[in-house]
Amino acid sequence: MYFVYDIGGTFIKFALMENNGNIKMKDKFPTTAKSAEELVAQMVEKFLPYKQAIKGIAVSCPGVVDSEKGVIYQGGSLLFMHEKNLAEMLARECHVPVVLQNDAKSAALAELWLGVAKDVHSAAILTLGSGVGGGIIMDGKLQSGYHLMAGEVSYMESDFDTERLRGEFFGRTGSAVELIKRIATKKNLMDKKDGEQVFALIAHGDEEANAIFNDYIYGLAIQILNIQYLIDPEIIAIGGGISAQPIVVERLNEAVAQIKAANPFHAAKPNIVTCRFQNDANLYGALYNFFIQFADEVI
Repeated sequence: MYFVYDIGGTFIKFALMENNGNIKMKDKFPTTAKSAEELVAQMVEKFLPYKQAIKGIAVSCPGVVDSEKGVIYQGGSLLFMHEKNLAEMLARECHVPVVLQNDAKSAALAELWLGVAKDVHSAAILTLGSGVGGGIIMDGKLQSGYHLMAGEVSYMESDFDTERLRGEFFGRTGSAVELIKRIATKKNLMDKKDGEQVFALIAHGDEEANAIFNDYIYGLAIQILNIQYLIDPEIIAIGGGISAQPIVVERLNEAVAQIKAANPFHAAKPNIVTCRFQNDANLYGALYNFFIQFADEVI
């Protein structure tokens, strides 16, 4: 058995998982820690009741992650984790091997292991959430990059302002959370995070909701074409909670086709698909990352 954590800005999920990916137990607790030491103490508390059965710990977390060393840089929403060796801190308390991976790269690894990227040589996995997470698969392997930044598509910019020397980050324009908030605000919905109500408006043809949604989709489509030209993957897979709405990938494929029809110079042919995993993607990917690093040592 393996103990797997998915550290998020709001909740920390944890699961007891078998080596085939079967989840035996899953739960979560609020992300309330204000220091690395407090975070580790909370994580260890959840681990201890199962320690006799655990062969290793796998962690998905925000920030730029050096998976081989177990060090987190920047920390995403958990800035106090900057330059902390979380793997070492957990291993010292739990006495089992610990492996870390960035959350978006974990989502990509889930698809590589058991999802839509399992039988392809190359893929780009885009996770649409509060930002846009990315993972790049080439020759059947996750790419980290020289500075551990491969796939960090949130930082790609558009609409650059030469006076302010700033553009619009893809992490903002492609944010599913921001999309839902914009539509909810426009339609005066009480809950600005109610994705189901927002997509009900879109499905029923609400003009204002669809106008905002279409702008969002075209922005995504342009970046997908850019990614296709840059690395030419076999598939571009869309993940995150929003991917459960079939209309997202349907509209993306329509938008790409329309953009290409309007400009005959476009030769890219992105194959846009929906990720298999959604809410539990990071758990599966973190576990697979553990197996990659300890393939010869842990069964």
